[in-house]
Amino acid sequence: MTTLMIEPSELTGTVTVPPSKSMAHRAVICAGLATGQSIIRNIQLSDDIIATMEGMRAFGATIEQDGNTLIIDGCGEAVARTNQEIDCNESGSTLRFFVPLATLFEGPTHFVGRGKLGQRPLETYRELFERQDLRYEAGTSEQLDLTIEGRLEPGTYEMRGDISSQFITGMLLTLPLLDGDSTIEITTHLESKGYIDLTLSVLSAFGIIIKHDDDYRTFEIKGNQRYHAQDYTVEGDYSQAAFWLSAQLLGNKIKVNGLDQKSLQGDREIVHILEQLSSGEEERTIDGSQVPDIIPTVALAASLSKGKTKLINLERLRIKESDRLVATQKELSALGAQIEIVGDQLHIKGVQTLKGGAEVWSHKDHRMAMMLAVASTVCQEPIQLKDSECVKKSYPDFWEVFKEVGGKIDERSMG
Repeated sequence: MTTLMIEPSELTGTVTVPPSKSMAHRAVICAGLATGQSIIRNIQLSDDIIATMEGMRAFGATIEQDGNTLIIDGCGEAVARTNQEIDCNESGSTLRFFVPLATLFEGPTHFVGRGKLGQRPLETYRELFERQDLRYEAGTSEQLDLTIEGRLEPGTYEMRGDISSQFITGMLLTLPLLDGDSTIEITTHLESKGYIDLTLSVLSAFGIIIKHDDDYRTFEIKGNQRYHAQDYTVEGDYSQAAFWLSAQLLGNKIKVNGLDQKSLQGDREIVHILEQLSSGEEERTIDGSQVPDIIPTVALAASLSKGKTKLINLERLRIKESDRLVATQKELSALGAQIEIVGDQLHIKGVQTLKGGAEVWSHKDHRMAMMLAVASTVCQEPIQLKDSECVKKSYPDFWEVFKEVGGKIDERSMG
């Protein structure tokens, strides 16, 4: 456990945001499934991306690193090693993308992981595997311990869209390689549609074509397609930019570089949300269903914005690396924010400043840790942040960047 003492300080300077973790996951997988050599540029080796790289190596891909570039020789038609084990660490994306992908290869695949990964919902896959009489054996402890075996058959798949879009992405990555056409029918409202757009964009770049209707309720997937090796550059990450853009709104003199203004990333919505918070309106309602990853930092910005803000449709915050609904309310309240949980909503009344002077906890959640770092810049007194090292999950050099732009951290606490 690493505890940091963070002094209030104004951040000044230019930040180049790291590459999109969501797009990097998808690009590494597509390159790993291709025949031939792909070059994936602008990669940051966060814990989550390393988990996906190791997973593709288990399937037979060869991956070499040259600075922030990956050279990937895909497994293509090669048969993976049998009895492979995939360590997903704490990456929900790796787990949910790889479960259907593993059915493309011979032999059983054993999935392990850490933290709360074993508690995150997987019912969608369990039901799917049982319907096709495939092996699906989950351990009984809270730690991830899952073994699957068997090959998915092409056909029609009915899937919920209100639990996680990651299940749908996993199937979209897998079904084009089956020996026959398939259809995915979404049976509920589709949340995090932006992530499906990212999936379709990266698939298209690697030669996979999938058709869908205007409402994203039906996806038509031709079988017998092949991934084609590409030279692909990962764009900047709006999820990570949200912390710096919020810091900017809160009065820090931060300039943010590296973002594609035409990006398909759903978290690009942070730009519009911050505009809404700075509009001077007395009451605002913000729907968080499509952008759960940026809600902690939105809650921070709302806590220091004029008037009242309701953040609604936050059910899925409860099944992230932490229960972000509870974590956000608890830690911001400890710093002096006026924020309460009402059902699956956060109700926030803006205050002029945060007092600080408290010990807060990241809940071992990377997005909570980074939000609290930004919060420290507008506190009157220092804060102590427990379990700060969890930023390695998605933004391994966050604390170095934070210091470069003026963040004041007690080095003695960094261990």
